[in-house]
Amino acid sequence: MCLGIPGKIIEIYEQNGLKMGKVDFGGVVRETCLAYVPEAQVGDYTIVHVGFALNVIDEAEAQKTLELFNQIGLLDEELGNATDGGMA
Repeated sequence: MCLGIPGKIIEIYEQNGLKMGKVDFGGVVRETCLAYVPEAQVGDYTIVHVGFALNVIDEAEAQKTLELFNQIGLLDEELGNATDGGMA
């Protein structure tokens, strides 16, 4: 199953002409393409699907969603092992 997972943008940079960033998903950090959310800033929360940030959301909604995913075990399933090199 592939879900859009909320995460916090902790770093923004440009790579090969694309806006990219590091996004923290409750302790698991993944590189994410931010090209679809040009307004996004460090500290914002975004929904990420297969390595692409799709929209910016508020922190309260992100935390609520992360907690629900965590309770039913979906974060481990979607993010995998923190050292496996996969992307959300």
